[in-house]
Amino acid sequence: MSPHAAPTQAATPTAPADWHEAPLSQLIDHILQRYHERHRQQLPEAIRLAIKVEQVHASHASCPHGLAEHLHSMLQELDSHMRKEEQVLFPLIAQGSGAMTGGPITMMRMEHDQHAQDLAQLDKLTSRLELPQDACNTWRELYAQLRAFQQDLVDHIRLENTVLFPNALAGRPA
Repeated sequence: MSPHAAPTQAATPTAPADWHEAPLSQLIDHILQRYHERHRQQLPEAIRLAIKVEQVHASHASCPHGLAEHLHSMLQELDSHMRKEEQVLFPLIAQGSGAMTGGPITMMRMEHDQHAQDLAQLDKLTSRLELPQDACNTWRELYAQLRAFQQDLVDHIRLENTVLFPNALAGRPA
């Protein structure tokens, strides 16, 4: 799951056939609604489930020790990252200030690289989300939610790295 490959796209009534052709303001709205809001819901619930799994299954050989702490760290980093986009970068792009976005975009791309490293650590802690045969329903739900979160975050990063940022830097109108 490389965040530099082309984004996948769920068919929605408001989603254009090709985000490369969509107005940047529409793409920003999509990112805010589809990804930012969703990540803010996904991680707290995953943390709650991870705490429960770690407490109940602490002695299990496959217990993902440290997962809740890692997810909490990811939540803090991701929330900070999204706030910077919402308060600084996205308003600059929406105002058509393409020339002024270079520095913030460079910073966001570096943070995206950190998110990719965080996802790699998530894979390590969870043995690539491989469930033990005797996993309880909570553990199964946790890993299902983490799979969805991973895919959403990868798609989110791809959409910004391969569509939004290059178009903003090219000075494409919002």
